[in-house]
Amino acid sequence: MKILVCISHVPDTTSKINFVENDTKFDTSGVQYVINPNDEFGLTRAMWFKEKQGATVDVVTVGGKDTEPTIRKSLAIGADTAYRVDTEPLDGFQVAKELAKVAKDGEYDLIIAGRESIDYNGGMVPGMLAKLIGANFINTCVSLEVEGDTATAIREIDGGKETLKSSLPLVIGGQKGLVEESDLKIPNMRGIMMARKKPLNVIEPVSAEVLTESKHFRKPEPKGEVTLIDPDNLDKLIDLLHNEAKAI
Repeated sequence: MKILVCISHVPDTTSKINFVENDTKFDTSGVQYVINPNDEFGLTRAMWFKEKQGATVDVVTVGGKDTEPTIRKSLAIGADTAYRVDTEPLDGFQVAKELAKVAKDGEYDLIIAGRESIDYNGGMVPGMLAKLIGANFINTCVSLEVEGDTATAIREIDGGKETLKSSLPLVIGGQKGLVEESDLKIPNMRGIMMARKKPLNVIEPVSAEVLTESKHFRKPEPKGEVTLIDPDNLDKLIDLLHNEAKAI
């Protein structure tokens, strides 16, 4: 089985977020980048298929040279080959088109993407990728097994979970639950050294059309003051909820 894992290069959630140029661009100075967490769950599941079923695992990202440390980490975790499409990711459709070219050329059986990236939270790429390559698609996937050319997946739905079967090729949008957080792999020194010898192929983009543009960014408003109420003073609490907060 050939597996392709799509990797997004995203800011660490502990990074301080600022914008420059009149709040039209993200300020990257001093920001630490990591593998998108939803993608990391998928990569870890792919490594399970490699260890248990002998699958080959490739990883791909869309971005400039600054993304290479992130994709190298994927190799250190255990991926066999990495691909970097040499263009700046500007919107979901453009990224999906670039990934589709890699997926078609590689003739993969299973493509694992995160259901969304934690930077823009668009959640568009996996579904569009599946449509572009003519593959089946299961989103919000929290469990995945593959036997022969049939995959069994469990996905989260409103109020519960749904079990689905699908033939390959298949694209999934994975998330927390696909593996346990305790199963996530931290690259060891041997893996880091081996990653330096593994191929990282730079691919020219197909120059997909960019359909959307970010015009302006705004940080959330700072939290307001908090009023502490003595738990024994219920009359005051009710008065504030009724007359000030208008909650009751």
